[in-house]
Amino acid sequence: MAAFEYIALDEAGRTRQGVLNGDSARQVRSRLRTLGLYPVEVHGVREQAVTPAGLNPSRRISAAALALLTRQLATLLRAGMPLDESLRALGAQTAARRLQAILADVRARITEGASLNEALSVYPGVFPEFYCSMVAAGEAGGRLEEVLERLADYTEARRALRQSLSTALIYPAILTLVSLLVVAVLLIYVVPEVVRVFQQTGQSLPWLTTALIASSQALRDFGWLLCLGAALALLLGRFLLGRTVIRARVDRMLLDMPFLGRITRMLHAARLTRSLAILTKSGVPLLEALEISGRMIINIPLRAAVDGAAVRVREGGRLHKALDDCGWFPPLLIQMLASGEESGELDDMLARAASYEENELQTVLTAAAALFEPLIILVMGAVVLVIVLAILLPIFEMNQLVGL
Repeated sequence: MAAFEYIALDEAGRTRQGVLNGDSARQVRSRLRTLGLYPVEVHGVREQAVTPAGLNPSRRISAAALALLTRQLATLLRAGMPLDESLRALGAQTAARRLQAILADVRARITEGASLNEALSVYPGVFPEFYCSMVAAGEAGGRLEEVLERLADYTEARRALRQSLSTALIYPAILTLVSLLVVAVLLIYVVPEVVRVFQQTGQSLPWLTTALIASSQALRDFGWLLCLGAALALLLGRFLLGRTVIRARVDRMLLDMPFLGRITRMLHAARLTRSLAILTKSGVPLLEALEISGRMIINIPLRAAVDGAAVRVREGGRLHKALDDCGWFPPLLIQMLASGEESGELDDMLARAASYEENELQTVLTAAAALFEPLIILVMGAVVLVIVLAILLPIFEMNQLVGL
């Protein structure tokens, strides 16, 4: 039995869309007619999924949707519901047509004899390699419900960390943007109207006022060129970062920077240890877990370092020693991993190390944002002060002349 997506009309002429399971498109059309619907289009979900106009297997869904789906599937399996019936219930509950079609196709593949891991791996954008590897380990060990619950916890924790990072950075970014807009409005619209009075008097202007007038005129005449240059610079930067050699150099420079380098190392250390903890707890061998976790790191030098650590572990080395040789990971993290290996509780120590790195990262970002916000305000105040002084200086000179 396969999954078919349909478009049909009801008795009132309204369009209805959904997914039905059936042996053939003809059977699905017959079922639609018995439901009082007139079928307009019926096609197999799997056939549509590989076409550009249909479902894109590489297209992602939100972390919140994936976490909710995983949690619901784990709950249904815990309740004793069979896997195919759980997938059918989830497909009927979700309102997103794309996710509904994906679940129907996954269920169809399972009824044809495929494992859940094999069915999910068809959609790498929705269910990444890390996700499928954990599902495979859960199926092999007969602990699928437990593994799915851990996956849900991991997805929710990663989403929470991403939200906390965004929250810490969004206010300084908005404050910076507003400050730039205020200065631009002052220079383009306010300053020309004010200084026109001074130009009409014919008096010699202070150098600060002259510089302000020149800056205002340049921004009014060539502001569009500035915007165009910024847009072209962004496009060029995006193109260059798509080249592996240049991206590797930029990533290396980022790691060597004083503050951003520390943030980058902490972020990837937290991601690496968290994924290692959940993979090893789910029964994935340490070497395989290290290789999978390494592919989740987007920083090229760090990813190469983790790949090198995986090679050392394959040759019989210890995990903490292999990561220490990379030179990129915090010493405290290395010490925690060494303690976990010595005590035989590496899984728990990986989870503790991940929590520590996540908390430390959030603390550093919060402190940096708290310092950055008043700094922006001070810079903005200094710029406004310069503009005000440039306007007031000619007025002071005129008053002195009148007094004489």
